[in-house]
Amino acid sequence: MVQTNGMVIMSCEAKTSPTSTRIYWLRHRQAPSPDSHYECLAYWDPIKGIVYGQEVEPEKLTVFPDATRSILNLTSVKPADSGIYFCMTVGSPELTFGKGTRLSVVDVLPTTAQPTKKPTPRKKMCRPPSPVTQKGPSCGLLTLGLLVAGVLVLLVSLGVAIHLYRLKRRARLRLLKQFYK
Repeated sequence: MVQTNGMVIMSCEAKTSPTSTRIYWLRHRQAPSPDSHYECLAYWDPIKGIVYGQEVEPEKLTVFPDATRSILNLTSVKPADSGIYFCMTVGSPELTFGKGTRLSVVDVLPTTAQPTKKPTPRKKMCRPPSPVTQKGPSCGLLTLGLLVAGVLVLLVSLGVAIHLYRLKRRARLRLLKQFYK
């Protein structure tokens, strides 16, 4: 990604010496589809030097060979220059394409968002409860009173149950004594 009016340098590794082989530079402006096509930007000819394609501005584009690669230099790029750039060599009988480089030309480069900091919550201070004078009976006394009343009811119920059990047992024993006498 490069900003408008910036400069881009791309290189293409060649299996043969770039100074003795034609290496073409192509641009593909849109996503590959059956209707899409490559534009020939320029190529390096060992005899003629740089040969430019149609509608290419020579002052914006330069191609030159290096020892093992071909170099494409684009200057004053515009958003219309965005696309995928490929190098290609013509062999016999095949065409060999490079991997391709995606170039996006934008007016403003995106910025990375500043990391947001999670606010640290303030620690709550444990404060002892302030002594408050209550009017009337406190909740603790009411609860205690209900608890004592419940225990008393259970004790009385237990006493009644024991008394009835004893009466029933005595009655049974009397009945048995009468039969075995």
